[in-house]
Amino acid sequence: MSETRQLFATPFIIDRLQSAEGIRVLRDTILAEKSRDQAGVQISNIGGWHSNTQMIDWGGEAARALAFKAMTLADAATIDAGSPQQSRYGWVPEMWANVSGKTNANFHHTHPGSFWSAVAYIDDGYEGSDDPALGGELQLLDPRMPMVRMTAPDLRLKDAEGAPQNNEPMLRPQTGMIVMFPSWLQHAVRPFHGTGTRISIAINLLAARKQGQ
Repeated sequence: MSETRQLFATPFIIDRLQSAEGIRVLRDTILAEKSRDQAGVQISNIGGWHSNTQMIDWGGEAARALAFKAMTLADAATIDAGSPQQSRYGWVPEMWANVSGKTNANFHHTHPGSFWSAVAYIDDGYEGSDDPALGGELQLLDPRMPMVRMTAPDLRLKDAEGAPQNNEPMLRPQTGMIVMFPSWLQHAVRPFHGTGTRISIAINLLAARKQGQ
């Protein structure tokens, strides 16, 4: 009997922020920074507001706690093959905020230079609605794309359950959700059609050798 093994999985981690007060503080801090620096920066965002990448400095204790949360997730999902018992690497966090409204989106991109990337949703913007027409999903792109669709677009590899592999999975954000994935994974945000305001925080974790290692 033949055996099929699903190899080379891409880790995608989903967790929750536990402190409602911390989420409130982060929201207030981001809106205050948006008021102070209304122009922000333009990187992958299509509309909306993108802060500078120094939120570790201006975000206060709540931002540092969120960075620590992301680093804890990264530690649990990473191993130093050259020193399995005690990693020789630590994480240098880079953090920024995004505020998005109706029709705003982010085009497909990666985060060069970092090892892990995370997104924490401070307000999903859906205002309690579960209407899928509101859009705004986080879209992930199979790293083999577009090659797996080139020769015969309707032919798909089977997944572990025998269904066609999904080459463009999407995740609907929720307030308090944090997700993390390898920084090389292409991702985008579908256009948001809600009337609320989406507030999220992005984190890059750069791998750095610890002193003396």
